[in-house]
Amino acid sequence: MNVLIKNEIRENVRGRYREIAIQDTTSGSCCTPTSGCCDTTMDANAVSSKLGYSSEELSTVPTGANLGLGCGNPQAIATLKPGEVVLDLGSGGGFDCFLAAKQAGENGRVIGVDMTPEMISKARGNAANGGYKNAEFRLGEIEHLPVADTSVDVIISNCVFNLSPDKPQVFQEAYRVLKPGGRLAISDVVLTAMLPEDLQNSIAAYSGCVSGASSIQELQSILVKSGFQEVPIEPKEDSRTFIKDWVPGANIEQYIVSAVIQAVK
Repeated sequence: MNVLIKNEIRENVRGRYREIAIQDTTSGSCCTPTSGCCDTTMDANAVSSKLGYSSEELSTVPTGANLGLGCGNPQAIATLKPGEVVLDLGSGGGFDCFLAAKQAGENGRVIGVDMTPEMISKARGNAANGGYKNAEFRLGEIEHLPVADTSVDVIISNCVFNLSPDKPQVFQEAYRVLKPGGRLAISDVVLTAMLPEDLQNSIAAYSGCVSGASSIQELQSILVKSGFQEVPIEPKEDSRTFIKDWVPGANIEQYIVSAVIQAVK
């Protein structure tokens, strides 16, 4: 993939999530049907409950933090401990960061990184409204993290890695910022069959968490080449029930599923 195409993808993704950030999320419509990772027919909490978030988790975050985005619940696999430093890649309105902040406690710290200024502004406002003193939000691309070397215990992310046009660089950066023994706990989509050509070539499908998906074998290869060990990737077949609604009529559930991606430095 050449540089111009990579830049076009990044700008399209940035624009798509800028639109989501500035919309009135109380309307119950956080994105268009073709943008993926979101169901416009349900409110954000109803969407997130289908992704594995509990009613307790949904009720404890500031209003407006949950945008109904994602394809799983990284909190369920991260096993966060008090005092840990947690990094959320593609932090959006701060939803997963605020859940992680409660688990990390006052001696821990959570850093959210997002490349969309409007999302960073939204997340910072939500943090102030919720009184989260151990959560901060930094503007940056996940391929070039504004985070120091070996400073993070756990990296979480929810349906964001697939949006990058340079996945090897993302995993190299993740490896760089993790402490020895640090771990990845990611929810993302993976390919189970080759996408039709029209979806493969669709920029809109890329920003909709569809055409940027990689196969399990490809992701495991990138992780190992980046230096990670213990790289299990577990597809979630039941995720097809909500993925089918991302692009109505395209039958994309035949080609991608949500998966749990873990790795250790």
